[in-house]
Amino acid sequence: MENFTVTPWEVNGSVDYDKLIKQFGTTRIDEKLRERMKKTCGDLHPMLKRDFVFSHRDLGAVLDDYEKGSGFFLYTGRGPSKSMHIGHIVPLLFTKWLQDKFKVNLYIEITDDEKFLYRKEYEWKDVQATAQQNILDIIAVGFDPERTFIFKDSEYVKNVYPLLMKTARKITASTVKAVFGFNDSTNIGLSFYPAYQVIPTFFEKKRCLIPAAIDQDPYWRVQRDVAEGLGYYKTAAIHTKFLPPLQGVSGKMSSSGGAETAILLTDDEKTVKNKINKYAFSGGQPTVEEHRRLGGNTDIDVPYQWLSILFEPDDLKLKKIQEDYRGGKLLTGEMKMLLIDKINTFLKEHHEKRKKAEKEIDKFMYTGSLAKTMWGKIHE
Repeated sequence: MENFTVTPWEVNGSVDYDKLIKQFGTTRIDEKLRERMKKTCGDLHPMLKRDFVFSHRDLGAVLDDYEKGSGFFLYTGRGPSKSMHIGHIVPLLFTKWLQDKFKVNLYIEITDDEKFLYRKEYEWKDVQATAQQNILDIIAVGFDPERTFIFKDSEYVKNVYPLLMKTARKITASTVKAVFGFNDSTNIGLSFYPAYQVIPTFFEKKRCLIPAAIDQDPYWRVQRDVAEGLGYYKTAAIHTKFLPPLQGVSGKMSSSGGAETAILLTDDEKTVKNKINKYAFSGGQPTVEEHRRLGGNTDIDVPYQWLSILFEPDDLKLKKIQEDYRGGKLLTGEMKMLLIDKINTFLKEHHEKRKKAEKEIDKFMYTGSLAKTMWGKIHE
């Protein structure tokens, strides 16, 4: 019996990623595939190099298509449930890297319908207000506005309705029950929703590559069952692990799990400092003397893990941090301060970009080159 749960809506327990790969039927990214990515892109994103981006479906086929000149496109999304936190931005930063390297179109689905259907405590107007704020955070990541289309499901449904109906007719109730664990008490909206989430994989007559956390993979299993029957490619996917919550317990970071679990993208410098110092789980020893003598454990130290995943891209600097901490030279408080400085620098830039995003939102959603093209289409 598994000691963890991973679904599109819930992650609990200590996730064994090797078991999860077998459970979901995905493939681990090996050194051969990393080398191929490096050769194609010129370098590797630190998340890919350090095995945080760890699993895939048909990534090799995507690279084949790119090398042959037929190309591919990107698709990812965001469910607007709460304020976005550092964990939410991680797959988006990797998605930006992919867009920058391959110069491809990107479709970002804002699943306002899904969140309303799943979270009974959310009112429709609240979901819409949250969606608007989340979109600003997404734009602040720095995507190409001419190659990116951000859309809300509730607005764009009129353009995809014919294709949505064709797709829904291919997906049986038994399939969604088996894949998502739905039962007789699941509302019919949520049972229908998977048909919509696969639709953006059909936006172009090319192979789609989806960068996202691995909890979203069940949707792509459904897509791969029906895609060819509708005349499209089976989607490819590339998966990230979960950024650990501050307190280092099982599961993933959650903005609804209390102040101690997450750094919100709206947090100010003082809040970040207080959260890291108070809540970030340390792999250090109980006293300075013991730490100097025995050293710290970077395998369980959350500040180090965050640095290695996102905030210290330089391999040599990260190696020195690891060695100094394990050797007792770098203290717990100093490790936390390294992370605090990195996060506050990142968030300062993000806040500035977010203000600029208020003037750019129409370009991403309605008036940019790709956006105008998409609003001019009825997908049949």
